Amino acid sequence: MKQELQTEFPQEIQSVFYQKVENGKESSKINFYIEFKNPLSANIKLEKIYFHNQEAPLEEITPKDFKASFLQSITKEDLIMDSNPAKEYGNKAPVLKKAIFDLNPNEAVLEYKQDNKTHFFKITNVIEKPLR
Repeated sequence: MKQELQTEFPQEIQSVFYQKVENGKESSKINFYIEFKNPLSANIKLEKIYFHNQEAPLEEITPKDFKASFLQSITKEDLIMDSNPAKEYGNKAPVLKKAIFDLNPNEAVLEYKQDNKTHFFKITNVIEKPLR
């Protein structure tokens, strides 16, 4: 399913960035932020953000600031490696999820509804900001 990407968002975006948060040894989290210059119009509803082959819903922090969180598992399954292939029989093949959008690491796609019609807007130059 090929989605048509909008070249302009109906409102001025002030900044887009993400921050990596380490949650210990098991997982880490990426917080993705979109900041608008003015409060978001009532006829626009932000749905999801697609970033790093994942998707997450956006939540409103303030009328101008929105956030999405992506959980990333760090733990890897143990693999049995043996010169005898029969002993490797219980290993599971990695599950690779096909990305909906073909994006570079510094790009994201914002899914939103304007007047109840779904649109997709490609965001470029997403920067990583260190945690303060």
